[in-house]
Amino acid sequence: MASAKPTDGAVTLAEMREFASFPSATQRYIRRSLDIAMHRRDPMSTWSRDLVEEASIRAQGRIYARLDEIRTMVPDDSGLDQVEPFMAPLVVISAFDLSQNRLGSFAAYRFLYERLIGAGSRPWLPGAFCAAASLPHLHPDKRRELLQSISEAAATAAGWSSREPTFYPEWVEKVDTSAAAN
Repeated sequence: MASAKPTDGAVTLAEMREFASFPSATQRYIRRSLDIAMHRRDPMSTWSRDLVEEASIRAQGRIYARLDEIRTMVPDDSGLDQVEPFMAPLVVISAFDLSQNRLGSFAAYRFLYERLIGAGSRPWLPGAFCAAASLPHLHPDKRRELLQSISEAAATAAGWSSREPTFYPEWVEKVDTSAAAN
């Protein structure tokens, strides 16, 4: 096992800070999405609060079934022959997630998708986000909000880190502080 580098803790802390900067609904959706994608626990019992959310979780599970396939198709260069089989399903999954109205910015989208697919997806995320955010299934105001959330720097980056994310947020059970005090 490789020893931890001094910057590993700083990177994890930066990722935790970024996650903490998202609205609570976004944080909840990211944790739920990671549970569904990684089969970490029973998403229905953990995340479902009503019939609408239950249906959304089922739909998300069906959509996310393609993630394993997508992870194997991340293009290693900009060869156009590799783009279509990767980007088409990525845009569909992205469109689903954006339509849930919980990822209100490119930063939240990027945070989730780096974890769903891996660091190799970073160069492709601005394009997938813009494509999904431009689709007509979203209200025009929502499309505007999403597209305005991607910075010029993110859209035109000359390079991307290959470092895998280190912080994967999870559900945390509430602690009964009255019982802990006894």
